[in-house]
Amino acid sequence: MKFRRNTGLIWLCVMLCGFRLEAQEAAAASLAIAIMEGEGAVHNIRTRAGREAIVQVTDELEKPVADAAVVFTLPAQGPGGSFTDGSSSVTVMSDAQGRAVARGFRPNKATGKFAMRVNASWRGKTARTAITQFNMEVPSTKSGASGGKIAAIVLVLGAAAAGGAVAALRSSGSNGVSVSAPAASVPIAVAPGAGTIGPPQ
Repeated sequence: MKFRRNTGLIWLCVMLCGFRLEAQEAAAASLAIAIMEGEGAVHNIRTRAGREAIVQVTDELEKPVADAAVVFTLPAQGPGGSFTDGSSSVTVMSDAQGRAVARGFRPNKATGKFAMRVNASWRGKTARTAITQFNMEVPSTKSGASGGKIAAIVLVLGAAAAGGAVAALRSSGSNGVSVSAPAASVPIAVAPGAGTIGPPQ
């Protein structure tokens, strides 16, 4: 009987210890990392110009965490690059807004997709994520625009064209006016509709 009672107490202690370990692991993983800038960034391997990655560290209450150690790590092989000191990783302390910036990144000559790993730690709590980026050979232009600027211009033109089409569709349903929505490079033509007038019935 004593052996059975002791066995029951042992199992109870094991269960309680397991619950404590799970609670500690949950507390240790209660940080979160939000990618503010750098996701999908395109780095020009011709000019060796890289874009900065910026993340924000928050706690379980979604409040910014200051003085968190944030480590940005690049792939050891293939597409990637290095930071100012030539290393493949850099450690940055988050500011009062919980933000950390990976400065001094320079892409290597390998083209393709890669992931910049991000690990944050603060008072025993940890979090990790990855930022997807690309190394590409962006052709030079007469205006000297970078790949990022070219992409931005394309997006702006696409948005303008879409906005013109939406406006045209909305206006076609009122005032008996028919509207055509041509390409963005062609001005929108508006023609009055043909109305009919007859005696009252």
